[in-house]
Amino acid sequence: MDGDTASLIIQVIWLIMFFLIITGLNQKIQMKIWVTDIRMKLDLIKGILEEDKQKTKAMLRNLGIQSPEPLIDRVIEFFTIEPVEIEPVDIIKRMDHLIRTTATTVRRLIEAEIPHVGKYERSLVETTLSIVGALHVIYKVVRHYLLTGEKENNWILIMQLQLQMPQILKYVNTYHEAFDAFATGKPIGDGIGPLVAYRLIESGKKISSRILDDTSITEVWYKDRRIYVVKAEGPGSNVGHPGAVINRLVDELKGSVDLMVTVDAALKLEGEKSGSIAEGVGAAIGDPGPEKIAIERAASKYGIPLRALVIKMDLREAITVMRKEIFEAADSTLKYLERIIEEHTKPYSTIIVAGIGNTMGIPG
Repeated sequence: MDGDTASLIIQVIWLIMFFLIITGLNQKIQMKIWVTDIRMKLDLIKGILEEDKQKTKAMLRNLGIQSPEPLIDRVIEFFTIEPVEIEPVDIIKRMDHLIRTTATTVRRLIEAEIPHVGKYERSLVETTLSIVGALHVIYKVVRHYLLTGEKENNWILIMQLQLQMPQILKYVNTYHEAFDAFATGKPIGDGIGPLVAYRLIESGKKISSRILDDTSITEVWYKDRRIYVVKAEGPGSNVGHPGAVINRLVDELKGSVDLMVTVDAALKLEGEKSGSIAEGVGAAIGDPGPEKIAIERAASKYGIPLRALVIKMDLREAITVMRKEIFEAADSTLKYLERIIEEHTKPYSTIIVAGIGNTMGIPG
């Protein structure tokens, strides 16, 4: 190839590129590629959603529901409207009311369909329906933005969606993996707080126990101290209402509490070790607000020191079957808890320890 021919080819290539740029064809071609990729991933999400729906239908049929589709469709489309934030007065009380009303409504829908099934089995049904509902919302939102981007020829929206699809798929696969854990009632990583609480109960001398608002309160004598251990009632899929219960317990004790400690799972940063423990001050609880503020108010009302222990893990580890390193962290956390108790209280003190999280598969 001589120099003139090479120069001509280069000029033609530049002309083609210039034509594509001024006519916008390059963006249209790129958008078509993005749309195709998004549609493929959306089909994957739809397939996972349908698979978990079928598993839920089979689960409900085994429990005696002949036509589970209406119940599934009703629950996964159920929504809660957040309270008005522009008027902050009583916002926590209003939020707590809405959260409890949502939980009660869904529970009654399920109880009406399977009244003969025990509380434990119903809790698993509630949680599996919640997982299917989460997948359903993800699928609908992705589909909405895809169709909106195509309809409005908005290549920036399509580009942003395409860049986020790997992260979205990661969440979808995590929920999909979590489905089997909740369907079979196996402990999950988020149950590390209740597991530590249960280990504490086993290690001490049990004095009394009661259930209040789906939450257990167990009084034990441990290390020459009276400890009230608070956790969700197990072994069903349940997080209880630890904030409200602690608030009531502190009032019953007339504020005569020397220390409060919350133990919970916490999302780790990349590079942090799963199962590592950190301590701090405050209420370690990941609720929308009502339970956390109830603990904070109880502590501040009577000037009770409020300490927190968290066990690090990622989202996948938190909502799937508890892994070995998380399970083994329970013993280390209990030893850490013992050290905090001995450092900050004297013998014959009164202490409240709350194991925060889903207590599925963990007794007590």
